[in-house]
Amino acid sequence: MKITGIELRRIAMPLVTPFRTSFGTETERDVLLLRVVTPDGEGWAECVAMSDPLYSPEYVDGAADVLRRFLIPALPPNPDAHNVERALHPFKGHRMAKAALQTAVLDAQLRAGGQSLASFLGAANDRVPSGVSVGIMNSIPELLDAVTGYLEEGYLRIKLKIEPGNDLAPVRAVRERFGPDLLLQVDANAAYTLTDAPHLAKLDPYNLLLIEQPLAHDDMIQHAQLARKITTPICLDESIESAAHAAAAITLGACSIINIKPGRIGGYLEARRIHDLAQAHGIAVWCGGMLETGIGRAANVALAALPGFTLPGDTSGSHRYYTTDITPPFELHDGHLTVPTGPGIGVEPLPDILDAVTTSTEWITI
Repeated sequence: MKITGIELRRIAMPLVTPFRTSFGTETERDVLLLRVVTPDGEGWAECVAMSDPLYSPEYVDGAADVLRRFLIPALPPNPDAHNVERALHPFKGHRMAKAALQTAVLDAQLRAGGQSLASFLGAANDRVPSGVSVGIMNSIPELLDAVTGYLEEGYLRIKLKIEPGNDLAPVRAVRERFGPDLLLQVDANAAYTLTDAPHLAKLDPYNLLLIEQPLAHDDMIQHAQLARKITTPICLDESIESAAHAAAAITLGACSIINIKPGRIGGYLEARRIHDLAQAHGIAVWCGGMLETGIGRAANVALAALPGFTLPGDTSGSHRYYTTDITPPFELHDGHLTVPTGPGIGVEPLPDILDAVTTSTEWITI
């Protein structure tokens, strides 16, 4: 496959409501899209880096810079997803940028061959159960109203963002209002330390599916220690940047569940490796989200259709985050999203909508 050029496109996507986590509040996403152009067609991908380096060291301007200066010039002459991964390996870090470039090439490759991403990855399902991530709210009544709305829409699992001083009360309120059968989990985004173990143990009576990334991203040892102090299952997110990290976490007993975010780990090939590793060790996995547009969401839904994804992911419908998505919207049906079956990621941007939200474009000739 020959690539004639790559477009870096920035778009501004206002969120339906502000999304607050333990590390900050987002009201709009500054999204970097990649379009790989070949003589036979094109491929699309979304870089999930945030505007500021708060979730991870990566940020949108930095991702665009490393793509422009290092990653795109390193592409092999006849790129496919596997040799692109090998070509990018010498560059340290920048996994979100690498994932975007690899995915755009893979999308173009699969479109040319008429194969869907779901089929390429080994999907076993034609639809995936959908959960929703609920940001930190200003009050308990506001939170309960939000959860009520999401359950009425059909979401099968609720994830609450938590932080010190805003954890036990919201969990208690949601569990008391919606009962013991609600699939409920929490996400701390590394906001606690091991000294908080006695406090985190107070979440145990609420029968949570998991607590996600309670401690620092670079401390698996203390996560393993915490796992022996609480009964709520620990899920790792930011700590898992590769299949090697996943293997280490499993060996240490640092988690019993892994959140697989393709952008965080460098792409969908590595995501499949982590899925296979976890499945071999009896570790549950689910697909996390980074407030993606339909471009990123389509690829995540394809990944979540693999057989080892046994927990509902953050693969919400488009209207959870955006009034108007840049692709035909993903819509919930009986709590599930349909896996795209078209070639590649199975969706394309709607030109008029895409142009309306575009803030800049850059063409790089290969």
